[in-house]
Amino acid sequence: MARSRKVTVSTDVHGHTAGWAQTEPAPPVAPDPRAAAFFDVDNTMLQGASIYWLARGLAARNYFTTGDVARFAWQQLRFRLLAREHAGDMSQAKEAALAFIEGWRVDDVERLAEEIFDELMAPRIWAGTRRLAQRHLDAGERVWLVSAAPVEIGRVIAARLELTGAVGTVAEIVDGAYTGRLVGDLMHGPAKAEAVTQLAAVEGLDLGRCAAYSDSVNDLPMLSLVGRAVAVNPDSTLLRQARRRGWEVRDFRTGRRAVKIALPSTAAAGLVAGAVTAGVALQRRRRAASTLPRES
Repeated sequence: MARSRKVTVSTDVHGHTAGWAQTEPAPPVAPDPRAAAFFDVDNTMLQGASIYWLARGLAARNYFTTGDVARFAWQQLRFRLLAREHAGDMSQAKEAALAFIEGWRVDDVERLAEEIFDELMAPRIWAGTRRLAQRHLDAGERVWLVSAAPVEIGRVIAARLELTGAVGTVAEIVDGAYTGRLVGDLMHGPAKAEAVTQLAAVEGLDLGRCAAYSDSVNDLPMLSLVGRAVAVNPDSTLLRQARRRGWEVRDFRTGRRAVKIALPSTAAAGLVAGAVTAGVALQRRRRAASTLPRES
């Protein structure tokens, strides 16, 4: 049955009918409770890698020294430039990144992550990607971040952006402190697809009605799960895949700026994360040494 509409006819000062009519806007579409959106974080929602910006913030707070960074920079840079980004290499890099929080209290790390997000990450949120997420929220859909970064970082970003929640790599916690080890697999590649599938089952989602957004070909498993896949700031391989599969492409980068932004997600991310690990280890050894009795 056709929907009725109200038409308003305008007349001028002489009583003549104007040549236009106004139709009441259609009522809003009811939210689809089985639809949601899943966003990768690094270089999709955020310019660069979140672990890189976390490390930068920790360095600014003197959790390790510039000398420590320089000492281990070349080794980490070489590793990241030569390593192929398959699951084994990524696991090694991320486990090294998580190692630096060994012994730290969870509440302290969460507080620092919030501070560093406000200082370094918030200005680097892609406005275009944020708008894409907001469209889903405005439609009454849930929006999750899905990232290989530690889940604590994802939760902070999701909370600050008023998204539904986050899925990420989980660090082992014992008695309120981090052990530096991972719980389960790195949230990367096929693991992301598995996590999204499990989340959909728990939340009662129909993946065919859902959308996913990523910049990396490593997220093909997740992108292939949903009814609407969008390549955001895509790497060259994902761009080719998106064109072949007829996926939407959104690129918010421009020229040389895009080249600079790409650095923290590859070489610099591994460089700084590794330097954090090594630097903190050195500081711990120095502190331990300073407490030993000196020979007279």
